[in-house]
Amino acid sequence: MRILITGGAGFIGSHTADALIARGHDVRLLDCLDPQIHANQCEFPRYLDDNAEVIKGDVRDLQVVKDALDGIDVIYHFAAHTGVGQSMYAIRAYVDTNCTGTATLLEAILKSGKRPARLILASSRAVYGEGAYSCLAHGNVVPAPRSRERLDAGRFVPVCPVCDGALQTRATDENHLLRPVSVYGWTKLQQEQLMSHASDALGLETVVLRYFNVIGSRQSLSNPYTGIATAFYGNAMNGQPLPLYERGFPVRDFVHIRDVVAANVLALNAPALPARYVTLNIGTGRPTTIREFAAAVASACGREAVLDETILYRQGDIFACVADRNRAASTLGYAPIVSLEDAILEFVQWAHSQPADRSHEDKAATELERYGMLGTGRGPALS
Repeated sequence: MRILITGGAGFIGSHTADALIARGHDVRLLDCLDPQIHANQCEFPRYLDDNAEVIKGDVRDLQVVKDALDGIDVIYHFAAHTGVGQSMYAIRAYVDTNCTGTATLLEAILKSGKRPARLILASSRAVYGEGAYSCLAHGNVVPAPRSRERLDAGRFVPVCPVCDGALQTRATDENHLLRPVSVYGWTKLQQEQLMSHASDALGLETVVLRYFNVIGSRQSLSNPYTGIATAFYGNAMNGQPLPLYERGFPVRDFVHIRDVVAANVLALNAPALPARYVTLNIGTGRPTTIREFAAAVASACGREAVLDETILYRQGDIFACVADRNRAASTLGYAPIVSLEDAILEFVQWAHSQPADRSHEDKAATELERYGMLGTGRGPALS
């Protein structure tokens, strides 16, 4: 098949292109080469497969997207601004790229006169906001969003809305309440809503993949908003403590790029979907605290884990979200195989091979503080 990947020069897009080309598909990449991601490179990255056709252009440019769609059978829509923290103050940029870009793609499909056989959207667990919880006394519950007042008091962990008691994290399935707490999450939800509309109105077969916390080679080391693996790696290699917001107790689901690419390929090859529009979690179902993750990164770097357990918090962050992957397993046959240790080691080994540029490391925290998105919990205990 002839396949278009928007944002195809990036982390997930480029790995997906490699896998599709290896399977005999013709792949076209559309990417604007955002300087924040590609460190001011004017040319496409050298890690791209030579067999990929590349187009430098913006997904918000209708004519560029229409031209890129010529002869295309399947579309992967990966072009987006990513990162929770930056989205909280770069609101216009996130909404413009993520929402307008998606609208432009759908309009280009409509006006091209040809419907793709399948459209695959890279979404995010951020559409859920907080993940699923249960209370020993009251069963499955939906806690109230974490207010600034509660965070300022150092009460970071969500509590039962009935008894104010402690909650247990449980796996979040695709039917969970969609209540994003970051601008990034809201833009990903709007992408999904646009795709759902287009699925009905244009008759598009659509697969929405809600990625959890993806790690692996080709993550941008020059982008301070790309994820905590990059931040922890930089600090560990520089002999600096690894800062843990909320004392490192928040819980995430880290999934390796190899497993994400496997899901992307399965989404292309699944012969029959249960519905025209399908949402699927792509994670591991394995809960990992930020503290555990930081220690594992330091260990993979061959450094002693010096953890700075701060009571800082970021507006837009959640406390916990872990994937229920049953639907992805039954729909696609998706089964992640990369352990957390191997995932971190692969990322660290790749990062070692890259030029050391750590000039950006303090930029994210500085900007968060400047715009009032970085707070300090003043309470006596994490509760």
